[in-house]
Amino acid sequence: MSVRLAILGLLSQQPQHGYMLRAAFEALVGGEDIWDVKPAQIYATLTRLEEGGFVRQEGTDRDGGPDKRVYSITPEGQKELSSWFASGVEEEGQRDEFFVKLMLSLNAAGADPYRVIQAQRATLYRKMHDLTARRGAADPKSALATIFLLDKTLMHVEADLRWLDMVEGRLDEMRRQRTPQPPAKPRGRPRTRGVPKDPR
Repeated sequence: MSVRLAILGLLSQQPQHGYMLRAAFEALVGGEDIWDVKPAQIYATLTRLEEGGFVRQEGTDRDGGPDKRVYSITPEGQKELSSWFASGVEEEGQRDEFFVKLMLSLNAAGADPYRVIQAQRATLYRKMHDLTARRGAADPKSALATIFLLDKTLMHVEADLRWLDMVEGRLDEMRRQRTPQPPAKPRGRPRTRGVPKDPR
């Protein structure tokens, strides 16, 4: 999810300043340990949104400290937000750091892909234990949305563990296959592009 769209969604509820937006975002996603957004990212995003005409400055709020710029969503920002709500979301499952690490470990000197898988499995089990504890501590009468988010994350972890089992069972077969290579470039001098020569 784009942080800029989350900011537009939060501003559609009420005008807010950067500090409020960061706190509201962290509360929404279940805490900074799940999705940590730095204050600098919030303020940089607000600047870009303002330059694009999606938000505008409403004024300032002192709130017992230095002046803070309060932003509100513009009609153009509301249109952008409505378009996001009306479209589906694609998961970024193929952009996977662990997959890259595993593929490199198949042929890298000093690397053992079985150990790489074991380390990842241990990491996932620790994550599952932490998520299960947090889910057990959440009160369904006041934190049902958080419980559903934790359930979704747990299901992803369980799927990753099943995938690791599947890969580990066929690791020797993978090692016998050629590592994916870039497509071969055509040999010879490149053809020149431009205006064809006059045949006269």
